[in-house]
Amino acid sequence: MLKNISKYYWWCQVGGWFTWMVFNVILSKYYGRPLNGTFFIDQVSLILLGIGLTHALRWFILKLNLLEYPLNKLLIAIPLLVILCAVVLNLIRGVELINLYPERHHHHLFSLWRFIPTALLIMVWTALYYMGYYFQKDQQYQIDRLQLESTVKDLELRTIKSQLNPHFLFNALNSIRALVDENPNRARTAITELSNILRASIKVEKLETVSLKRELGIVKDYLAVEHIRFEDRLQVSYEIDDNTLDFRVPPMMLQTLVENAIKHGISHIVSNGRVKIISKISGDSHEIRVYNSGQIIENKEHKGFGLESTRQRLELLYKNKATFEIHNSGSDMVEAIVKIPL
Repeated sequence: MLKNISKYYWWCQVGGWFTWMVFNVILSKYYGRPLNGTFFIDQVSLILLGIGLTHALRWFILKLNLLEYPLNKLLIAIPLLVILCAVVLNLIRGVELINLYPERHHHHLFSLWRFIPTALLIMVWTALYYMGYYFQKDQQYQIDRLQLESTVKDLELRTIKSQLNPHFLFNALNSIRALVDENPNRARTAITELSNILRASIKVEKLETVSLKRELGIVKDYLAVEHIRFEDRLQVSYEIDDNTLDFRVPPMMLQTLVENAIKHGISHIVSNGRVKIISKISGDSHEIRVYNSGQIIENKEHKGFGLESTRQRLELLYKNKATFEIHNSGSDMVEAIVKIPL
């Protein structure tokens, strides 16, 4: 964001202060003041001094992170900096005027009549700087939002077409078919669970976040259907802090992590495959962990569309405040960790 503003910053600085000098020239000519060499030296000096002090003001704004201050604190900090900058500018100008116009009677280095317009000028400069910043911020927000909508759309389509259809969907249907005669009641329940998963996949298009409670419902339906296929090879456990159930998470994110655990972990385990899902508050973050039996042997397996889309969506939603990592945990488990700021 700040890099985007800096792209035009110096053009605005030089152009703005040069415009102020032209205004002074026109005003002096109107009142019949002599436009001699001393006058233009004074004006060029004013431009250089104005650029230098307002650039220093910008440095303080960035150093103190005033661009992100809440309004109540901003209304105190900005006027203080503006007054300080105006006082310094007024004092330096006082010394300059004594040197440039020694024939005049200068009783004070600091003049209230110079201070008031100087303070107003710097306040206008500060207001324009903030307007430029928030304009760029709004533009970047719109771009990020469009990218997020595009990613969510792509996730929905590729989840349904590339993942659910050839892998999970066909296996689920075969498992349900085997239950029709053996256990009709369980077959009917499985059909309901499968329809819930498909419905959630379709609805993900217009959602940026959903509650963890809703996401867990989808995951439980998914694991219930997969349990039909894996039976004793799949053991599932949960450690869910009730205080996290209303927290917002990207839709289908947890389901993607669990599906990855099944596809690359449980499907390769002969017996006693485990999946464990943890949701808790850790410091100032909502931490979600998914454990599964197995080991990451080839990293390329864990750089597919599902996991990469998780990283991209977290970046778009939370910038660098959210983290995602996946690695081996011990000799027989894989751990995926997502941390979302509260």
